[in-house]
Amino acid sequence: MTVGGFFLPDTPNSIISRNQPVEAKKQLQRIRGPVNIDEEFNDLVAASYESQKYEGQWNNLMQRRYRPHLCLAILIPFFQQFTGINVVMFYAPVLFTTLGFGSGASLASAAITGGVNLLSTFVAIVFVDKWGRRKLFLEGGCQMFIFQVLIGVMIWIKFGTTGIATISTGYGALVVVCICFFVAGFAWSWAPLAWLVPSEIFPLEIRSAAQSVVVMVNMFCTFLIAQIFLIMLCHMKFGLFFFFGGMVAIMTVFIYFFVPETKGIPIEEVSQVLKNHWYWGRFITQDVELENKRKTLNT
Repeated sequence: MTVGGFFLPDTPNSIISRNQPVEAKKQLQRIRGPVNIDEEFNDLVAASYESQKYEGQWNNLMQRRYRPHLCLAILIPFFQQFTGINVVMFYAPVLFTTLGFGSGASLASAAITGGVNLLSTFVAIVFVDKWGRRKLFLEGGCQMFIFQVLIGVMIWIKFGTTGIATISTGYGALVVVCICFFVAGFAWSWAPLAWLVPSEIFPLEIRSAAQSVVVMVNMFCTFLIAQIFLIMLCHMKFGLFFFFGGMVAIMTVFIYFFVPETKGIPIEEVSQVLKNHWYWGRFITQDVELENKRKTLNT
């Protein structure tokens, strides 16, 4: 096994699609541990076989039954980029310099936030399958909202609308601590989960197309934020943090009401979870019923 294969092994679905069922079963057993995986493995094989019957994934993605999947493929990466994390990570030296830090302190503070981002990601790795996706999403969202508003208030109090003030070492350190808590909340929630959850909710027959949508939206929003950040900073000043804080509040409410828990649910059964959802279920159920009626009339 290569180094890449050790740290990022193929999924059973991928191995089955390459017509290697024995290896796929071994990989599934390695993932699930000492339990009987025959039923799940048979479901994977059946789902893979069914997915090969579908052609034109983009056409399938536009069907009513896949509207929940398409909406989640667009909104989750959109909200991820509008947390304001790129403002902190891309422009941290500029941001800290604007707050009155020296050039050396600005670079050091940026390095600190980068280190917090790296270390906090391991929290998600450890707890994502223990606590579930929704709990990490909601906890991270609440944490980001609180500290982003605190950062905005602290900058408002110190700088006001003029942007002219002398910042003490202690006050500057407090701002950096708040930013670190904000970065940590993102790193163990929206950073990894905005990629993980979409990969779990897309059925095989639309997975490639839907994942392409996720990547396109993510990259476009990254580009957009990079282009407008300095303009927003000049015009909104401390209000920039309130703007992104508002976006964090909206996306946390979105997770609470519209994103179901996918922890421990086989990929083949996630569509059933969406079907039973109080809102998304209406799209899937009605579309399936209409298709069944058309099949009945044709026969």
